Amino acid sequence: MENMVYDGPVEAYDTDLNNNLNVTNVSGGEETNPAWTSEIDNDAFAGALKQSLRKQGLLSGNGRYQLEALLLEVDQPIFGLDFEVTTNVRYILTDRENNDAIVMNETIVAPYTATIGDAFAAIKRLRLANEGAGKANIMSLLKKLSELHIQPGEISLNQ
Repeated sequence: MENMVYDGPVEAYDTDLNNNLNVTNVSGGEETNPAWTSEIDNDAFAGALKQSLRKQGLLSGNGRYQLEALLLEVDQPIFGLDFEVTTNVRYILTDRENNDAIVMNETIVAPYTATIGDAFAAIKRLRLANEGAGKANIMSLLKKLSELHIQPGEISLNQ
């Protein structure tokens, strides 16, 4: 989990989001089967997502804004020297105080490649690629959240 946590610079967010976001559900992940392949499970992704939001000053235990993450697909190679894993995660952000109005509904696709230089053993290389793709996806979510501008009665994505 800790390798999926984004701990880079803090972005500037709309003040309504600061300490006002709660992760309600993370689903769609798969548990790692030690005899087969590395996967991204719900608990690990939820933990990384929450820690990343906390480090950005967004996470609240009972915030106005509710975030749901659906791991739609984790595309992994079966073999190769370089392993590129791509995560497809749908994020739904709703406003609890506005009849659960949808603030953001985005599917983020984020790839990450682990090379043989990162790890000689294929199983470790795949784990590194999974973790990197999860982290890249969370980074992209944080970027999207930093572009949100919430005004009374109006929500927009600054482009």
